[in-house]
Amino acid sequence: MSTIVPRILIAIPVFNEERSVDRVLTEVARHAACFEGDILVIDDGSTDATPSMLARHPVEVIRHGKNRGYGRAMQDMLEWAEFRRYDWVISMDCDEQHEPASLPDFAHAAAQCDADIVSGSRYIDESLPGDPAPEDRRRINALLTTELNDRLSLGITDAFCGYKAYRAAACASLALDINGYDFPMQFWVQARAAGLRVRELPVRRIYVDMTRTFGGGLDEPNRRLATYRATMHREIRRCAARLPVHALEGLS
Repeated sequence: MSTIVPRILIAIPVFNEERSVDRVLTEVARHAACFEGDILVIDDGSTDATPSMLARHPVEVIRHGKNRGYGRAMQDMLEWAEFRRYDWVISMDCDEQHEPASLPDFAHAAAQCDADIVSGSRYIDESLPGDPAPEDRRRINALLTTELNDRLSLGITDAFCGYKAYRAAACASLALDINGYDFPMQFWVQARAAGLRVRELPVRRIYVDMTRTFGGGLDEPNRRLATYRATMHREIRRCAARLPVHALEGLS
């Protein structure tokens, strides 16, 4: 029996990515052709040559007049996918830390119809060749992934990998409004409250530019951890009626 190929949108947030955008979009288009995927770029207020470079590629573009944040780009991506009636949307970064060669793997996983979220994990298969994660990023990821699992029974290994596939219709009812890098904390809580099914897909751990910053004061690790945890706890309180009772344990 042949597998029905879902209609898939590949969504890529960019901000001042002139060094990599041509290479990434060329490779994305090549791999997306395997499953006839369309490409959407969310330009989050780039001030370098990125906007003019995007015009060279056969992609749709959402342009923010100013930088609004990673989470806002994710919201735009999901809204576009639902409005345009895509079955799935695959999100990936443009900084060459997500390999376009993995796109067919995400498309194949989406076609299995056994999940609503296919989440990339850089830690589920340590046998994959990859770069060591910066200590503070790995520590914060591990702490918050463990807390999410303990409170929500998610069973995931990587709460912060941005390489994901989302079933568009399943995510359309989520009330997402976090614009910053703490977006995943809101997303995971709401996904659990909505009963969305999650599976993970191993991806390589790649760190290209160790000088990239979070901005907004989040480069200080303890402040970043506190901000992410506060977002998680706030969202748990908002969704408490649809979460396991133990999700609220220890929250004031």
